Amino acid sequence: MKFRPLTLGLFGAALMLASPAVAQLTAQESKMTKTVDAEYERSVSLLEKLVNQNSGTMNFAGVKAVSEMMRAELEPLGFTVEWIDMTKAKRSGHLVAKKTGKKGTKKLLLIAHLDTVFEPDSPFQKFIRKGQEAEGPGAGDDKGGMVVIVAALRAMQSAGTLKDAHIEIHMTGDEEDSGDPIEVTRAPLIAAGKAADVALDFEGLSIENGKDMGVIARRSSNSWKLEVTGVTGHSSLIFDGTYGDGAAFELARILHRFRTELPEPNLTFNVGLIAAGQEAVVDGDGVRAVAKGKTNIIPGIALARGDFRTLSEDQSARVRAKMVEIVAASAPKTSAKISFDPGSYPAMAPTDGNKMLLDKLNAINRDLGLGEQEPLDPLKRGAGDISFVANDVDGLVGLGTYSRGDHAPGETVDLDSIRRQAKRAAILMTRLSREKAQ
Repeated sequence: MKFRPLTLGLFGAALMLASPAVAQLTAQESKMTKTVDAEYERSVSLLEKLVNQNSGTMNFAGVKAVSEMMRAELEPLGFTVEWIDMTKAKRSGHLVAKKTGKKGTKKLLLIAHLDTVFEPDSPFQKFIRKGQEAEGPGAGDDKGGMVVIVAALRAMQSAGTLKDAHIEIHMTGDEEDSGDPIEVTRAPLIAAGKAADVALDFEGLSIENGKDMGVIARRSSNSWKLEVTGVTGHSSLIFDGTYGDGAAFELARILHRFRTELPEPNLTFNVGLIAAGQEAVVDGDGVRAVAKGKTNIIPGIALARGDFRTLSEDQSARVRAKMVEIVAASAPKTSAKISFDPGSYPAMAPTDGNKMLLDKLNAINRDLGLGEQEPLDPLKRGAGDISFVANDVDGLVGLGTYSRGDHAPGETVDLDSIRRQAKRAAILMTRLSREKAQ
């Protein structure tokens, strides 16, 4: 769920060479960076293993298999690992790993996901390394993020900083296609957010104009359905007092008002599917429509599905209210109703707390000799799991690997970004874990 520029190459190495020398790292932090470098090939091998196990969202056994690979990495680090079954919600389940740390210090919530968009019938199934890049299903989104988590935690263990850290890890099994009802599938994550002091999301790193960006906001994802009915009859009688405008014209009028009256900063909205005619129906999955009609018959029904994305829950509520108002003003002899899918992803607003976390990450960048990460325009980042905890806890997004072409055959990860991101994450988690809980 993200937008990426289209260049990788030797960006990581060039960035390191162009940046000032390492400055204010402690002895333990220096040890962590050395461990990440020393275990680089181990990290790449783990990524290859994860990628070669298909874990499309609907491949329940594959998602569980990936979770077992993560269990094997996390339990030796002192985590208690639990599998939360979600088959009643028509999904595989989630991996939750916990370890306690020093009393009175901040509790960290790490977020990633086990599933990919590539199901077993996809022709794109294998990890192929090409120097400092690799192609593979989910290599960046989000198996690269899981590898960064493991690399960072192993670095913390090597430096002796992991033992005092309060950490809970949630790796969901349905981020790419959430189960229903979403209130059930995200309940464990929401509960963890309420108990945490900081949330760190390990989906992919964003880069713009050759610079790593910081992500302190993600927009919501809200789906809607519109159904319009009218009086059907011979087309020669359309617009008169008996037959009115018909369902198709009324649908067009409503959508035109959406286009002209909804726009505001940080909002996008889309119509993804339309059908109208004497008969029209959308399938149970909401992705296919069938319509039947003739040129000389006034359409009696018109259907549309779409989405909208906002930067805050206040904005979402305002947009919904405006859409309902527009739909309610029906043309003669027509009626319309709009509904909003319950499985929406909330917004992660750019709060002051999130900005402070980015400031702390940038202090680490200075100490590592890396460039400043400026806040990414939230219009360039899609929805994600961290949004479910964003109203309860400060958070950062984009701590995973850098990749391009996500969600399509040829998805390619910058392997060198594992090092950069694991070092940042290890030091950030170490420093945060020493702060007093609020």
